[in-house]
Amino acid sequence: MWNELGISGGTAILILIALYYVIKWAVKNGIKEAYRAITGEKTNEDLQNEKELEELGSGPEDQ
Repeated sequence: MWNELGISGGTAILILIALYYVIKWAVKNGIKEAYRAITGEKTNEDLQNEKELEELGSGPEDQ
């Protein structure tokens, strides 16, 4: 099937791996967004990221 599209096996595997990580990232962000919308709370990862930004001197007010 891939040969009909002009794609070799190695290229097909790389495309599938990249697609896996893009979908994984999108699902993770969707779950985090739904959690924030339902509970109104920030996730631990969001709190940790904000803390790291404050330590670097670029807090949320700079954005």
